[in-house]
Amino acid sequence: MSRQAFDEFLLKVTSRVKARGAHPMIKKELHSHLEELRDSYGKRGHPENEAEELAVEQMGNPYTVGDRLNRIHKPRMDWILIALFAMIAGAGLLTAFGAASHVSLPAYYFLERQVIWYTIALVFLVSVLFFDYRRLAKRHFLFYAAGLFLLVLTALFGVSVNGMQRWLAIGGLTIDGGMFALLFLFLAWAGIFSSIQTFRTWKWQLGLSAMLWVPVFIFISLPHVVLAIIYLLSVTGMFLFAGGYRSTFRKMAAGNLVFAVMGLAIIFITAPPYMLDRLSGFLDPAAYASDYGYIYVLVRDALSQAGWFGNGLLSTGHNIPEAHTDLAFAYLVYALGWVFGIFLCLLLLAFIWRISRNASKTPDHFGRLLVIGGATMFSVPAVWNIMMAFGLMPIAGVSLPFVSYGGSMLMFYAVILGLILNVYRRKDIVEPTMVSQK
Repeated sequence: MSRQAFDEFLLKVTSRVKARGAHPMIKKELHSHLEELRDSYGKRGHPENEAEELAVEQMGNPYTVGDRLNRIHKPRMDWILIALFAMIAGAGLLTAFGAASHVSLPAYYFLERQVIWYTIALVFLVSVLFFDYRRLAKRHFLFYAAGLFLLVLTALFGVSVNGMQRWLAIGGLTIDGGMFALLFLFLAWAGIFSSIQTFRTWKWQLGLSAMLWVPVFIFISLPHVVLAIIYLLSVTGMFLFAGGYRSTFRKMAAGNLVFAVMGLAIIFITAPPYMLDRLSGFLDPAAYASDYGYIYVLVRDALSQAGWFGNGLLSTGHNIPEAHTDLAFAYLVYALGWVFGIFLCLLLLAFIWRISRNASKTPDHFGRLLVIGGATMFSVPAVWNIMMAFGLMPIAGVSLPFVSYGGSMLMFYAVILGLILNVYRRKDIVEPTMVSQK
């Protein structure tokens, strides 16, 4: 590879760079500069050994160079994103504290449990923050198999709650099998799209299309249509930024559009009557106020009583069902007013914008896809949950990230946020691997 003089220089430089992950990139870049300088001196008539020594000398003091590179190539933490997360988590604790009064439970019933869940969630977040996330990229098919297995397990042996079979009982613990399956599938597709240029044959493209839609139909069979939508939109977002060959992109996009139309037709034809009734209740709550539109009427009435500053966290004057979970935003507006509701919307917007902005800061292809997919994982349920409160989206099992009560939800989003922070932390110590569209 390099001459002894080059090796010694590079060893001294990297000895001052604490981020070992950046050493290969630094050596590669500096070695290229050294070769250019050596060739330049060689063209002036200097012997090869002398040209190498002059090249090293021109580069300057290796320890000074190393100190300068150490300041550039070091792990960084996105403290603004962490601060936004802390404020959103604070809103989650307010939800847990106040919502218990509506279900005739002690004020601290949900709060104590939510604090425990947040503590465990922080452990999950930290556990994925400090390892090299790039190790996950090559395990995409393993993650896909794990996600599909978890989905099938949930469909076959899951516990049904409110007509939805999404929970798995493991010993004395009940987890949301659908959400953890979604996590594995998210990691799988980020890895697959980071190697999209290797899947150019029609057989691979057909196989990937089948892999995309199998989980969708299982999600719908649970039934958990919202998770199917979040899954599809996150995969679509990563696919749009995957790069690779335009011909591959066009073929896969066209093929999956056909699958989507067929899937929607099948869902509409096979949908059970109660789903169509629920849709009718969403479209015209007043006409179905005694049954399927009743919940929309309750939420609308509660929000009309909110005022600018609310009715207090412990107020029992509302009848909002699932105030601590699916309708957490509606409850917080009722309890703390529209001022707080607007503030929370802006807080969530800033949080999602900050994540989306970080996607462009990493030169690593896999890392960028993780951030883009993660931004979708946060934005879709956040927008859906808020729009449910205004009657603009059907009321379904959609948690507001880090605000709604629930352990599985917190674990899921803690891992996603940990990966996003991990990508940002390593943005200056990873080699560029971006794939342009050809």
